[in-house]
Amino acid sequence: MMDSIPYFGEISAFISAVFWAFAVILFKKSGERLHPIALNLFKISLSLFLFIPTMLIFNVAFFPSISWNEYFIFILSGVVGMVIGDTLFFKSLNCIGAGLSAIVDCLYSPFIIIMSMIWLAESLTVLQIIGVALIVCAVLSTLNIKKRIPVSHRELLRGIFWGILAIFAMSLSVVIMKPFLDRMAVLWVIMIRFVGALVGLLILLAFMPGRKQILAPLFSFRGFAYTFTGSFLGQYIAVIFWVIGFKFAQASEASAINQTSNIFVFIFAALFLKEPFTIRRVIALILGISGAFIVALG
Repeated sequence: MMDSIPYFGEISAFISAVFWAFAVILFKKSGERLHPIALNLFKISLSLFLFIPTMLIFNVAFFPSISWNEYFIFILSGVVGMVIGDTLFFKSLNCIGAGLSAIVDCLYSPFIIIMSMIWLAESLTVLQIIGVALIVCAVLSTLNIKKRIPVSHRELLRGIFWGILAIFAMSLSVVIMKPFLDRMAVLWVIMIRFVGALVGLLILLAFMPGRKQILAPLFSFRGFAYTFTGSFLGQYIAVIFWVIGFKFAQASEASAINQTSNIFVFIFAALFLKEPFTIRRVIALILGISGAFIVALG
């Protein structure tokens, strides 16, 4: 029924972008008191808690008749995209701020396209190569953005590096599950990815030294509103529309529309976090967004 609505996938991808952008600002505030793994654990746990009753309301089967291989792919997607991708994203966000993260995140579309060439046998056009070049220029320009950033050059490079790895992991998690999305319920896909992510994160925590210190701030009410609201908007509302976008639109189109979140992150960071809104940053963002659209739609 939903696939009969014109541009339903594209609209869903845009809605996801707006909610995710606002959630990023809240995650940045949460990161001032929470370790990336603690923040990730909270948002995954809350989201899973919300999705289980949501599935019951919409009568979605918890154990669909699919192969063990397909179960494994969706669980692996959750581990790669959320345990690895989101944790590294939060580390990057803490290092370089939301504004610069928005520029680095423009790598999302080219990563999607390149991996789609490998896994989904898609091809790369001349226009898409030009788009990739624009995005690379945008990301490289952030290496010299130092003015009014209260971090060392080494910390800036670390943040950009973590951001690139995060986007790579998120992109990989999308592409490996794309071939199986068409016949699966959206809510189930989201739920099983969260299950995989939660199990993976708990295993990671079990082997981490100082895990009590990492988790301790979760039990404080200071800044809890940022953490809860960011998790609800970014990992419940935004994720629903994100998966719907990839289910009902072409992967390349959905990824391009998702990139508009970077524009909103950039604006919200200036408005709410008072991050610098410089000409150089604006040019870098324009290069990145333009490249992302060319890559996705070229």
